[in-house]
Amino acid sequence: MCHSSSARSLTQRRDAEKRRGCLRVSASLRQFLLFFLLCALAAHAAAPADWIWSARYVITMDPQRRVIENGAVAIQGDRILAVGTRAEIDAKYQAKQRLDRPEAILAPGLVNTHTHAAMSLFRGIADDLRLQDWLEKYIFPAEAKNVSPDFVRWGTRLGALEMLLGGTTTFTDMYYFEDVVAEVAREAGMRGVLGETIIGFPVADNKTPAAALAYTEKYLARFQGDPLVVPAVAPHALYTNSDETLRAARALANKYRAPLVIHLSETKKENDDELAKRGTTPTKTLDNLGVWNGRSVAAHAVWVDEADMAILKARGVGIAHCPSSNMKLASGIAPVTRMLALDLPVGLGPDGPAGSNNDFNMFEEMDLAAKLQKVATLNPQALPATQALEMATIRGARALGMEKEIGSLEPGKKADLITVRIDRPNAQPLYDAVSQMVYALKAGDVRDVMVNGRPVVRDERCLTLNEAQVLAKAAEYRAKVSASLK
Repeated sequence: MCHSSSARSLTQRRDAEKRRGCLRVSASLRQFLLFFLLCALAAHAAAPADWIWSARYVITMDPQRRVIENGAVAIQGDRILAVGTRAEIDAKYQAKQRLDRPEAILAPGLVNTHTHAAMSLFRGIADDLRLQDWLEKYIFPAEAKNVSPDFVRWGTRLGALEMLLGGTTTFTDMYYFEDVVAEVAREAGMRGVLGETIIGFPVADNKTPAAALAYTEKYLARFQGDPLVVPAVAPHALYTNSDETLRAARALANKYRAPLVIHLSETKKENDDELAKRGTTPTKTLDNLGVWNGRSVAAHAVWVDEADMAILKARGVGIAHCPSSNMKLASGIAPVTRMLALDLPVGLGPDGPAGSNNDFNMFEEMDLAAKLQKVATLNPQALPATQALEMATIRGARALGMEKEIGSLEPGKKADLITVRIDRPNAQPLYDAVSQMVYALKAGDVRDVMVNGRPVVRDERCLTLNEAQVLAKAAEYRAKVSASLK
C-alpha cells in the first residue's frame, strides 16, 4: 500500500515536471515567435531601398560639410533617399542590396569640368611644348590624319575607363563627333556635359563653322532630356572663331537651353593679342559679343584681371581650373584664391591627355590645385583641402549649373558616389578624412563607383566597359597614329 502510494506520488511529480517543462518550452516558443513577429514588423515598417552603401567615413559635401563616422547612404532608383549614420539608415530602410566598406571613405563622385576624352589616343604624342607650338605643329596635323568616328569612339572608351576607375562620375568634354562621345558616355554609364566643337577651319567632322553649327543642332535635339548626357555647344576659343560664329553659337545654345563651353584666356599671348587687336581682354570681348548671356563654362581663365572676374561673376560663368595643364604648358597660374574669395563657381579639370596633361586623374588635380595656390601666394593656408575637395565636387557641379542634381550626398540628389580605400600604406594613419582625400589618396585607391543609381565599378573593376578590348584597341591606334606622323 505504501509502495503504491509512493509510486503514484512519483508519477504525479513527474507529470508536474513535464507540465512545467512544456510551459517553459511554450514560453520560449512564444518569445521566439514574438521576436520573429517584431522583426517582421520592423522590416515591414522600414522603407524600401534599392541599395544601402556604408563606409568608415561618409564625406557628404552638403551645406554643413558633414563627415559622418560609420555612415551610410540609402538609394532608390537614381536618387539618394537618405544620408546618416549606419545605425540610423539601417533602422529606417530595408535594402534589396548592400555594399559595406568598413575600410573606406564614401564620397560624392568627382566632377571633371574640362577635358578632351578622345584625345587619350594621342597620350604623350608631343610633350614639353608651348600651347601654340603643341597645337599647330603636332595636334592639329595629327587630328587631320587620324580623327574619325571610330577613333573618337575608342578614344572616349579609353578615357571613360580611366575616369571611372579613378572616381570621376561626371566629365565635361569638348571634341569632334561629340554625338559619338555621348553614345560612349551612355554605354559606360557615365554622366557628361558634352560639347560639340565649333572652330574656324576644316576639321574631322565639319569643314566650315556653318556646317558645325548645323551638326551641333542635330546633336542637341537628339540628346535633349537624356538622363546622363547634357549636350553642349563648344566654340573652341575666341581666337579660333569669328565674331559671327561666336554669336551664332550662343544663340544656338540658348535655343536649346544648353551650356556653352569655351577656352578662355589660357595664355598670356591670347590676352596680349586681343588687347592689341581691340583694346579689350578676351573676357570683355566675349561679354561685348553676348557670349556670356546664358549658361557658360570657361576653361582655364588663367590671364584674367579684377574687371574680368567681375564680369564672370555677374554673368554666372563657371570656371574650369586646370592646374596640371597650366603648369605643364607653362601657361601661368590662375588667380583661383581670388576667384574663391569672390565665390565664383570654380571647378577642376585635367584638360586633354595629349600633352597638356597626360591623364584624367582628379585626385592629382585636387592636390596640385591646393599646392599651386600656396606656392603662388607664399601662404600655406591658401586653398585648404576642404576647398580643393569642393572644387572637385559641389563647386564643380555649380560651375556646370548642376549643383541641384550632383556634387554632394544629400536626399533627393542623383546617386553618384564612390568609395575610396583607406586600408593601404598611403592612407594610414588617418586623422582627417577630407585632408586624406586631397593630399594622400590616389585615383588607384577608388574601389567602387555608382552613377545615377547604377554600380559601374565594383572592387576596382569596370562593369560597363571591356577593359581588355579597350586596351587592345588603344595599342592598335598607337601603331596607326605613329605611322601617320612619319
